[in-house]
Amino acid sequence: MKLPAVCPTITATNTADYRKELENIQGFAHRIHIDLMDGIFAPTRSVPISKVWWQPGPMVDLHVMYMQPMKQLEHIVMLQPHLVVVHAEAEDVLDFLHELEDLGIKRGLALLQKTPVENIRELLPQLDHVLIFSGDLGHHGGTADITLLHKAQLLKKYKPSIEIGWDGGINDENAAVLAAGGVDVLNVGGYIQNADDPEGAYDKLREVLTEGS
Repeated sequence: MKLPAVCPTITATNTADYRKELENIQGFAHRIHIDLMDGIFAPTRSVPISKVWWQPGPMVDLHVMYMQPMKQLEHIVMLQPHLVVVHAEAEDVLDFLHELEDLGIKRGLALLQKTPVENIRELLPQLDHVLIFSGDLGHHGGTADITLLHKAQLLKKYKPSIEIGWDGGINDENAAVLAAGGVDVLNVGGYIQNADDPEGAYDKLREVLTEGS
């Protein structure tokens, strides 16, 4: 069985913290997840998308927690990420997904805890990725609500090829459970970023996933 990707998350509200969190994971992260918040859809405001950067090497996913993601399309195009995840609950989602398709950027939708899979079932043919959100919008940490894994099972039933991500509360005690439940990408924030040894925390998750496979 293919191991899920361990994808360290950057959730920063200023450029100094952004640089620090990016430096924390340089050298070992093959794929990273950058949170962008507008202070409206999410209660906090991230570093502006115009200030986002990364060094060549890892694949980069952007998690766009904006009420109006279309307004940031120009900046997204300039960054050329691997994947853009927008929230199903945001405005102009269909138009945004069509624009990403035309640009050749992979398309993802995130589902807040209370949003059912049925709400996006008709959109699944247009999607590469669905993110099951179990966290606290705009913050590291949160709780991994394992009951939300029923969404992963439904998504795989409706579209077996869909890539499923998880965001919120991942640690060495639940990573294997999430993987067994159908999660392909583990977006890990506080467990790695708040660790004394971020690379050691990353390696521990990889070890747990290997043992559980």
